[in-house]
Amino acid sequence: MKHDQIHSPVFWTLFQYEDWNLHLAATEEGLCYVGSPNQPLDELTTWSHARLPGHLLIRDDERLAPYTLELTDYLKGARTSFTFPVHFRGTAFQTAVWQALCSIPYGQTSSYSEIAEQIARPAAVRAVGAAIGANPVLISVPCHRVIGKGGALTGYRGGLDMKTKLLELERK
Repeated sequence: MKHDQIHSPVFWTLFQYEDWNLHLAATEEGLCYVGSPNQPLDELTTWSHARLPGHLLIRDDERLAPYTLELTDYLKGARTSFTFPVHFRGTAFQTAVWQALCSIPYGQTSSYSEIAEQIARPAAVRAVGAAIGANPVLISVPCHRVIGKGGALTGYRGGLDMKTKLLELERK
C-alpha cells in the first residue's frame, strides 16, 4: 500500500439525548459530522465514503465524549457556544457558508440572502441554500438559525421538528 493511501481513521459514537439518537463523527482535527435524528448508521457511512474516502470508521465513545458533553450542555440550555474544533470537509464555497453560519449569534436567526451578502456573493442565494443543506455538522454549525426571508421555517436536514426545537431552546 502506498503511503498516500493510508488515511487517519474517523471516530464515531451514537449520541443519545431525550428522543434523539444522533451519530457523531470526528477526525483528529475535530468534529466532522452530526447526523440527522434517529437515522441508521448508513447515513454516516454514506457521508463518510463520499467525503472521506479511504478513512476507516471506528467506534470510539470515549474519544467523542468531549463533543457529546458540550452538545448535551447545549441541549440542556447550559451552553450557548461550543469550544471543540470543527473539521469542515467541503468546497471553498461551502466552507465559507458554514463559517458564516457559525457567526450567527445564539438565539438569533439570519436569512439565506443575508448569508449570501455576508460571504460577498449576493446573487448566490440558491447556492447558499444548497451549501446550508449540505452542512454535515448539525447543531454546532448552526444552520437551524437560517430561516426564510419572511421568517418562515425552511428545510432542515434534521427535519423541521428538530429545527423548531433548537430555535425554541435558543429563544428561552
